[in-house]
Amino acid sequence: MNINEKIRALRKSLHLTQDQFAQKLNIKRSLVGAYEEGRAEPRLELLQKMASLAHLSLDDLMTGNLGTDLTMKPSTARGTDVVVVTIDTQQRNNIELVPQKAAAGYLNGYADPEFVKELPRFSLPLLKQGTYRAFEITGDSMLPILPGTIVIGEFVEDLRTLRNGRTYVLVTQRDGIVYKRVFNYIDENGKIFLVSDNRQYAPYQMDAADVIEAWAAKAYISVQFPDVESKTEVSTEQLASLLLDMQKEILQLKNEKRKKN
Repeated sequence: MNINEKIRALRKSLHLTQDQFAQKLNIKRSLVGAYEEGRAEPRLELLQKMASLAHLSLDDLMTGNLGTDLTMKPSTARGTDVVVVTIDTQQRNNIELVPQKAAAGYLNGYADPEFVKELPRFSLPLLKQGTYRAFEITGDSMLPILPGTIVIGEFVEDLRTLRNGRTYVLVTQRDGIVYKRVFNYIDENGKIFLVSDNRQYAPYQMDAADVIEAWAAKAYISVQFPDVESKTEVSTEQLASLLLDMQKEILQLKNEKRKKN
């Protein structure tokens, strides 16, 4: 296949119009048409960006890693998408924070160093060396993790390493940024089964190709403490009774000690 045919096949595999494809690449729609018709050839940097949109390497695009239906074979690799641009005083990667107000912009700017370096950042010495990012969680689908909680995730380079039953922050094309428990990654059909800890929300499947980034949850920060269920609450009367029992035991021990002396 010629490069123009590969570009057209890649765009169709993403189910994008020429206008939508152009917006994601930050170029004019007329240029997409010119590339697909063979009237112009994109620069190497733009080809790399095209490949990244489909989670493919540049080699996959250039060598024609295409199916017979002219769609790209899905890739589980995510290693080239993450951008880390700041380090702390110990030469460790900072943790960039994606607050809720920046969530929509992150879907377009996750691979842009200029966007990422403007995010708030911090460091946590208790975490081992690695690539981490923090996301502010919304909604109540993962109770007792409350809305507004900041979940810190470690970057996952390959979706095939997702561990059954563990929680992840997924940056997705369809649903935006979601925090879910992952079950049954099926390599054959490229589906990921997502479950909410709040059983009021039904589980659902997602195409692996829809996942832009995956972050394995490692810690969370919250200024709200989970409510204690009523069955575990201790009344004032119970506390007073416990205190009285403790005083009696202490008095008994003192008396026994005097007798021995």
